[in-house]
Amino acid sequence: MTQTSGPIRVVVVDDQPLIRAGFSMVLAAQNDIEVVGEAENGADALDLLPKARADVVIMDIRMPVMDGIQATEQLMLLDDPPRVLVLTTFDNDDDAFAALRAGASGFLLKNAPAADVVGAIRTVAAGESVVAPRVTRLLLDRVARQQGPSTAQRERLSVLTARERDVLALIARGLSNAEIAADLHVAQATVKSHLGNLMAKLHLRDRAQAVVFAFESGLVRPSS
Repeated sequence: MTQTSGPIRVVVVDDQPLIRAGFSMVLAAQNDIEVVGEAENGADALDLLPKARADVVIMDIRMPVMDGIQATEQLMLLDDPPRVLVLTTFDNDDDAFAALRAGASGFLLKNAPAADVVGAIRTVAAGESVVAPRVTRLLLDRVARQQGPSTAQRERLSVLTARERDVLALIARGLSNAEIAADLHVAQATVKSHLGNLMAKLHLRDRAQAVVFAFESGLVRPSS
């Protein structure tokens, strides 16, 4: 969902009432964030969100009835889906990989400092993604265990120009637009143009999904 002017509208989804209350309390203290709803599982969140019209959903992963991965996948089918920031108590590469593949714009542990969570909400609300270096390493490790990209993934990659592939590879390495511009000796506006084109061609929502695709397609390998 494209954020409009005013506070960032947030829905907190977690099966533990105390955790929901804790997040809501922290966020309520921020002038630019408004908690517009809470849900105890993914199914309840899907019922709530059409009415709450959230910009960002803080989504737990392991919940009864419907987990956060399934809920995120369903949210991404909406015409104007909210951004999803996944938080979990489990430091698990399968969770991180599944969350990003489902369409989440970020992945954090619940024991992250409150300031990091607030900052992540602002980041994803602004259209960016939160992919910590450690999560990137987990993705690389997972790719190293895979048999290789599928034919469909290679075909998707083939629609990109050589320069768009360069930009995608540098995104997967964690470089910012400014760093990519410096590396390729082009203007930042040119990087933004290439980024927009490759996102449209690959039907990707943000940098988080771009990172996942770069690894899964074989464009970036652990030896890169």
